[in-house]
Amino acid sequence: MSEQRRFPKPEVMSPAGYWPQLHAAIEAGADAVYFGLKHFTARAKVGFTLGELPDVMRTLHQRGVRGFVTFNTLVFEHELREATRSLAAIAEAGADAVIVQDIGIAQLARQIAPEMEVHGSTQMSITSAEGVELARKFGANRVVLARELSLDEIAAIRQATDCELEMFVHGALCVSYSGQCFSSEAWGGRSANRGQCAQACRLPYQMLVDGKHKPLADARYLLSPGDLYAVPLMHDIIKLGISSLKIEGRYKDADYVALTTSAYRKAVDEAWAGLPLSITPAEELQLEQVYSRGLGTFFIGGTNHQTVVNGRAPRHRGVLMGYVSDIYGERIVLKPHENHTIAPLKAGDGVVFDAANWRSPEEREEGGRIYGIEALPTGEIELRFGPQAIRANRIRVGDLIWRSHDPELDRAAKPFLEAAAPVAKQPLHLHVVAHEGQPLQLTWTLSNQPELSVTVQSPEPLPRSQNRALTNEFLYDQASRLGNTAYNLAEMQVDSSGQPFVPSSLLNNLRRQAIEQLSALQAAAPMRQIQAPLDVLAQAQQNLQPAVSPTSTPQLHILVRTPEQLQAALAAKPASITLDYLELYGLKPAVELVQSHGIKARVASPRVLKPSEQRIIHFLLKLGCEIVVRSTGLLEALRHEQHPALIGDFSLNAANSVTANTLLELGLERITPTHDLNAAQVTALAQQLGSAAIEVIAYQHLPVFHTEHCVFCRFLSNGTSFKDCGHPCEKHRVELRDLNGRAHPVMADVGCRNTVFGAEAQTAVEHLEEWQAAGIVHYRLEFVHETAEQVASVIAAFDRTLQGQQSSAALAEQLRKAAPQGITQGSLFIPNDYLRVPLMQ
Repeated sequence: MSEQRRFPKPEVMSPAGYWPQLHAAIEAGADAVYFGLKHFTARAKVGFTLGELPDVMRTLHQRGVRGFVTFNTLVFEHELREATRSLAAIAEAGADAVIVQDIGIAQLARQIAPEMEVHGSTQMSITSAEGVELARKFGANRVVLARELSLDEIAAIRQATDCELEMFVHGALCVSYSGQCFSSEAWGGRSANRGQCAQACRLPYQMLVDGKHKPLADARYLLSPGDLYAVPLMHDIIKLGISSLKIEGRYKDADYVALTTSAYRKAVDEAWAGLPLSITPAEELQLEQVYSRGLGTFFIGGTNHQTVVNGRAPRHRGVLMGYVSDIYGERIVLKPHENHTIAPLKAGDGVVFDAANWRSPEEREEGGRIYGIEALPTGEIELRFGPQAIRANRIRVGDLIWRSHDPELDRAAKPFLEAAAPVAKQPLHLHVVAHEGQPLQLTWTLSNQPELSVTVQSPEPLPRSQNRALTNEFLYDQASRLGNTAYNLAEMQVDSSGQPFVPSSLLNNLRRQAIEQLSALQAAAPMRQIQAPLDVLAQAQQNLQPAVSPTSTPQLHILVRTPEQLQAALAAKPASITLDYLELYGLKPAVELVQSHGIKARVASPRVLKPSEQRIIHFLLKLGCEIVVRSTGLLEALRHEQHPALIGDFSLNAANSVTANTLLELGLERITPTHDLNAAQVTALAQQLGSAAIEVIAYQHLPVFHTEHCVFCRFLSNGTSFKDCGHPCEKHRVELRDLNGRAHPVMADVGCRNTVFGAEAQTAVEHLEEWQAAGIVHYRLEFVHETAEQVASVIAAFDRTLQGQQSSAALAEQLRKAAPQGITQGSLFIPNDYLRVPLMQ
């Protein structure tokens, strides 16, 4: 217990899509609530208006709950003025913090409203203490860690920094590292980094191994993780010193918010007090029933690639109740699961039949409400449904049965959703001064916010009591009558002298006055110093110093991932060759080979750096070549070492000039813009930063998912991690084929993380002329599964075009022939309305 007391008790933070969820979180005991507005938020379909924000903050603060506004998208250049004005309005409305992804926005928020907290979003992809410290330099008071970290890794980060840390404990998991998913951008023209996730990870895929389809029985959803559930680990989590425990779910309903918040409120309180967790199997099933794709501790419990993705279904199922053992018309016989013993099926329950063994869940599933139920002597259960409620010919023996709705769940959530009086109460400390001949004085203080207190006193001095002495019991009895208020009396101190007479009517009147004043004090918006937002932005933009390239000759930079591709690149003699190999420790000979050809060698770093992977920093430095930096944590670590030239990659998510310039000032020679920018936005950024500061990618397979989950280990081995998987990633070529027949390459990195690449090659062929006119000279070509012949053909075609020896139309035709699965503009496509400025209402 002494170890955990080094840090404050962690807050329970709940999601709110709108008012019903906000009220549910308050009544269920949340310490903080996070929510979005109508723009600049990673959940674009829900949220409050800017006009509603003052009411939201008053509602929260009156109940002692903090409110955090999610401002967690990348912000484009043309949106910066509106974004900074919005930050000032958010601060003025009394928000306790903004949660941000964009590092430029983090800095602007800190300068505009120094007294408002800035929290680094999980979309900053922070997985190390170095990443935490860099976020703190950008202005963050707190950092939300990536969901892929284990408890041991979080503990290592905690040891290395005193910055506030936050972690997710419940809810949906993205298969990709947050902030590193470009599937929506690549395939739908919408960006997950802009609040428009298309959930491509929840679609079915077939696995191709060495070009052949590998049957995987009922596993079709190879990138769809289960949902996080960390209550069983709460005693270990409490010891970490984490500031906040976050429940995912801004798209979820009020029932979900109420039940999950209540469960974690109880678990945190019990673990903090050193008590055993009292959650029952029935309560755990309630959490599964209200929403889950299958609950588990997953990454925070340690690596086990066999458990993260089940693959049978991509969506909420409810609770497994058994499987079909026989069918008699519309009567279905069920072999019950043990869950039936804990929370039995009953008439009125909704069920769905899961036929994934023989039919795709993409098709309509059978299901309905149970009309009647009968226990059979065999231990089985017969379910009866209303006339034509189900079609029995679409149900087979062996199909799983899930309870999709339980009316009892509605009753469990009702106390929080339809509360006639506040359920969650704020504890008060009362100090009573009752001296004979002096006014009665009562000082009421919020136990959880001791800086907030009010003092009330009687208008007249207290006379001497003629009948009975004043007792503490009488004072407590009268003072604790807080009824339907949002408070309860937790403790009381009494300073009395003489024999004062205190009538109960006086105590009641003073108590009412105090509670009214205390509630008003909590509701008042904080007085803050807020700087003129457009002046702050103008100052930041004045710091831009465009860097002009000493040459106007286009420079080709080639990134390869196989030795065969390397040979083709060497023959082309580009300006540089970047090595992005699975095995880092085989890189030294390849670097020396490149350098022996008189070509500049570069090595691409991993996109994720965890505490156990610090050796990678020194290994990269020993290679004696330029480094393409893909992680803010690595960038921060390299800043404190003697290092070669550093090139910032797309994964640093530079989406505007303020962010890009910040990264360049940290020591980068050039920056590659985020893939969230279209070609016109890349052009504009190059004009602002200067031709020497930008390196664009003109040919690549967009890295659509970057995952901790390893499909090689999960589906090509029985192992749980690299320790026992047999390393199939070193032996097999894997692709994931989607519903449109496109085969997306999958490759592993040194940390066993997987990258799923887009099938088509994304090219800038339509935009090369504009890019050259803007002065861009550094062009990168990246290869995944291309053969040496294809690599040579693509390089030669781009070289001819950039040298003015052929047209863009000729280049496009040559790329169509050379690219394995065709070409696309992908994220470079320029929509007609991309310059529309979202106005916060």
